[in-house]
Amino acid sequence: MKFLIDADIVAFKASASTERPIDWGDGMWTLHAFEHEGIEYIHSYLHKIVNTLGDGEFSLFLTDPENWRKEVLPSYKSNRKGQRKPLTLQPLRQYMLDNMRAVMVPSMEADDLLGITATNETDCVIVSEDKDLATIPCQLFNPAKDEAVRTISEFDADYLHMKQTLTGDPVDGYAGLAGCGDKTAEKILDGCETVKEMWAAVVQAYSKKKLSEEVALTQARVARICRASDFDFNTGKVILWKPPT
Repeated sequence: MKFLIDADIVAFKASASTERPIDWGDGMWTLHAFEHEGIEYIHSYLHKIVNTLGDGEFSLFLTDPENWRKEVLPSYKSNRKGQRKPLTLQPLRQYMLDNMRAVMVPSMEADDLLGITATNETDCVIVSEDKDLATIPCQLFNPAKDEAVRTISEFDADYLHMKQTLTGDPVDGYAGLAGCGDKTAEKILDGCETVKEMWAAVVQAYSKKKLSEEVALTQARVARICRASDFDFNTGKVILWKPPT
C-alpha cells in the first residue's frame, strides 16, 4: 500500500503548532519556534497514519510557489497575499524535500499531484485533511475525521466538482455562482445522472444569472483537482478540463 501524503497540511500544522509566544514584560512579546520540534511533529503525524492504516510506503507532495490556475483566473488565491506564514514553515518544507523525498512539480499544487498519482497508480490511499480531495475518484483518508479509508466513486467525485463550480471556494479565491450555497447547488444538480447532465444544469444556472458558459467553464477549471487524464506526462503541463460532449 502506498500512502500519498498532503505534505502542505502536515508542514503547516507542524510549524503552526510549535510556535511559542513569550511575554518579556513591559508590553514586549516575541514569537519563536524550534525547527526540531516541527520535524518531530511530522514524523509523529506519519507514525499515527501507520498505527491507523497499517504499514505502507509514504510519498509526500508539496505545492510549487507558481500555480497554473493563476493563468486561468488571475485572482486565484490572491486573497492570501500578505498573510503571515508560520515561522518554520519554509525550513520544514525544505526538510521534507531534502530528507523525505517529497515531490514538488513546477506550477502544480500538492492536491493536483495527489490526484494525478492516485488515478494513475494502483493500491494508493490519499491522506489529506482537505475536503477538495473528495473530487478525486480514489481511496481517501482524512486523519482529522475518518476512522477508516473511504472510497470516492467517479460519480461522487464528478458531482462534488460540479457542486464546487456552483458554490465556489472563498478560501481559494474563486467565487462560483453568486448566492449559490450548498443547498442551492444540490437542488440544481438534483436528479442528474451523468457529468453531461450536471454540466448542462450548471450552465443553465449561470445563464439565469446572466453569466456565460465561458464564465462557468473558468470556475470549473480552477475547481478541478487534476486527475491523470488532466495531465500531459510528456510535457509536464496541465490539460484544462473540457465539458463532456
